[in-house]
Amino acid sequence: MERKRRRKKRKRRKKKRIKGEERKKKKKEKKKRERKKKRRKKRKEKRRRGKKKEEKEKKKRRGGGISEKRRKKKKKKRKKKKKR
Repeated sequence: MERKRRRKKRKRRKKKRIKGEERKKKKKEKKKRERKKKRRKKRKEKRRRGKKKEEKEKKKRRGGGISEKRRKKKKKKRKKKKKR
């Protein structure tokens, strides 16, 4: 009878267990990073919102594009062209 071939067992290296204190430290660092990320995002949003507001105010100061007087003049010109 043939002898059954034995599979060679692979030795698995045990990961060193992180001590409780180290684990806590890592968690704290992760939280800190997350908080920093959130804060940065909020700041970016605020800045963007500020820019939008400034643009709106600038437009208002400019008189909202084409002024009413100019619009009325254009209307009159159009009417004259139609009569011809």
